[in-house]
Amino acid sequence: MVDTALAFAVFAASLALLAARGDAGADTREPDALGVLLAALASLPLAAWRRSPLAVFALTAAASAALNGLGYPPGPPVGPTVALFLVALSPERTRAPRWATAAIVLGLFVVHLGGVAVAEEEFPTVPLLFGALVWGGAWVIGDRVRLRRARIVELEERARRAERDAERERRLAAAEERTRIARDLHDSAGHAINVILVQAGAARLLSRRDPERSQAALETIEEVARETLGEIDHLVRALREDDPPEAGGGKVEPPPGLAALPTLAERHRSAGLAVSVRELGSPRPIAPGLDQAAYRILQEALTNAARHGDGSADVEIGFGAASLELIVTNPSRPGAVPAAVGHGIVGMRERATLLGGSLDAEASDGRFRVRAFLPYGEADT
Repeated sequence: MVDTALAFAVFAASLALLAARGDAGADTREPDALGVLLAALASLPLAAWRRSPLAVFALTAAASAALNGLGYPPGPPVGPTVALFLVALSPERTRAPRWATAAIVLGLFVVHLGGVAVAEEEFPTVPLLFGALVWGGAWVIGDRVRLRRARIVELEERARRAERDAERERRLAAAEERTRIARDLHDSAGHAINVILVQAGAARLLSRRDPERSQAALETIEEVARETLGEIDHLVRALREDDPPEAGGGKVEPPPGLAALPTLAERHRSAGLAVSVRELGSPRPIAPGLDQAAYRILQEALTNAARHGDGSADVEIGFGAASLELIVTNPSRPGAVPAAVGHGIVGMRERATLLGGSLDAEASDGRFRVRAFLPYGEADT
């Protein structure tokens, strides 16, 4: 409908130019049926320009050249000018190489000037300049509009691509957060079950000989179970959310850091594991992620020491210039399954790797040692 309206508007403008006799006394041909037919051929084909804009331009330019050659009132070739604008606007619709399009346009321009020269019987200097200005301007404007549309399409595609990338990053962040939560869940549950197991055994053995110590063991079991259930509740609630915890409404409580190490050590001591803690170097503030990872590594290492060790564990925390060093050493029971083959060491090593550090676990001379290096990062230096 738009193309048809455009064609009829150009046809009306061509009829108006055809009806004008030019300046007073100008020797021009009276409008007649042939003139109306040529004006229609110079404008109405614009309704089909989307199918072949170059063919529409050739037809309208040829009809316009015939109008000028037969002596009809001269005027701007409205139909060919609009058609040339559309050719420049949609060159992909022409299905012709650029050199062929340029040759056709130049050839029809010469034909158009030839028709004017035949009608005026002189070299068309003014029509030459005027035609070059009008047709050249139509081509330039059409090409600029095309480039602007292409830029707009490119910007829209970039915006859609950026939105897709942002969504992908959001999903990756959610997946990473769920992985971290799963690791915390494993560490928390493993530590709690180990403590509960040891305390339950102590309570059973001491129930008759030492009721007070048996009661203290039961209280420790209750306390550990309550804390662990609360933490698991937070973690599982976060795992059920579609968005990462920081984007959703239910925020997961951050796991404890090195400040909770004395409580952790005391809990293992009450379970029968002789834990010694020593700090080397000057303590310094560290990032929350590093603090939490260090605590989880120590928690898992002490859990392994209590499960597979021989009653004691030595913890060393070294605050170096560029990294935090954690060392947990414990004697191994004869015939115990090496802790290095379990999932706990894999989880500890993964935590250290995610922070750009490293973790080694080895057994030698009847002792098992876990050693981790965790760099502070730029935020802490």
